[in-house]
Amino acid sequence: MSAPNADVDAWFDRYDNPMKAAAQRTREVLLAADPRLDETIKWSTPTFTYKGNLASFQPRAKQFVSLLFHTGASIPGDHPLLEGGGDTARYARLDDLRAVEGAKPQLEAIVRAWCDARDVAS
Repeated sequence: MSAPNADVDAWFDRYDNPMKAAAQRTREVLLAADPRLDETIKWSTPTFTYKGNLASFQPRAKQFVSLLFHTGASIPGDHPLLEGGGDTARYARLDDLRAVEGAKPQLEAIVRAWCDARDVAS
């Protein structure tokens, strides 16, 4: 598991949102999925990275956890969790803690596919 980033810890300390617990659990799942994944604050929100930007929280969502996968369309494999039909971005919407736990295998697969693809590309 990647070590949590102190700046992201501080961001979560200030994050006032009914989905805070689900967002924190999503963070834990993503960081535990692959030790290559890291996190930082970009665009005023936690962003998960490995040789580029994988995903960022959309912090204004209050009814669900929203993750923007910046170049989600290019992540190898079939990932039904990712929504959207454009050429680049994809989104994941997690309605609550139960949804985060249910999506854990898919989130892990997405992170691993991203990291593996970035290694091949570099």
